Amino acid sequence: MTLLFAAGPGAAQPGSPALDDVVSGLERTYTRIADLRADFTQSAFNKSLGQTIKAEGTVYLKKGGKMRWEYKTPSPQQIVSDGKLLWIHTPELNQVNVGEAPRALAGPAGSFLAGLGKLREEFSIGLNSLKVDDDGRPSLDLRPKKPTPVLTRLILTMDPKEYLVRKAVLHDQFDNSVTMSFTKVTINSRLDDALFTFTPPKGAAVVPLELPK
Repeated sequence: MTLLFAAGPGAAQPGSPALDDVVSGLERTYTRIADLRADFTQSAFNKSLGQTIKAEGTVYLKKGGKMRWEYKTPSPQQIVSDGKLLWIHTPELNQVNVGEAPRALAGPAGSFLAGLGKLREEFSIGLNSLKVDDDGRPSLDLRPKKPTPVLTRLILTMDPKEYLVRKAVLHDQFDNSVTMSFTKVTINSRLDDALFTFTPPKGAAVVPLELPK
């Protein structure tokens, strides 16, 4: 791989890490991660509405497509998957949507840990993919080799030493975007599988999950 970069705002500068080193570092880090816990802040931009909704909470991820997103604001919500089933609990509505985990969870967006462990396999990485942000952190601008309606572009900003992702920006086919920042990241703490299953609260309405086609 030829490692040449055009100088310019945000472009990698002399002395910055090489593209191949950043990609290899990220792959090594996420290959060895079996599970991950982090606090997150989220900013979701809807282009057609010209609206941005902010949220925050805690995320738990485990290889095998397991995930648990605990939203605290703007209103409590849990999104849980054991890799086979997906539950969405909205306490405000006293409702639980449940259905088969969508295939999208097996891809690089849903299965974050597995997808980042094989970056070259999942994404096209061009000569200008690497940039450096104002804090000196390497950032990769990636295009999935098999785009989906919910993921056409992924920008990852990471810690330059441990290569842990600190910010991820996901773009979909309608130019909507979700920006997520991660703090208090803990890896390989042997998260219990019980975290990734869900029992609807007594009295909650259980509704089949309808996914966009």
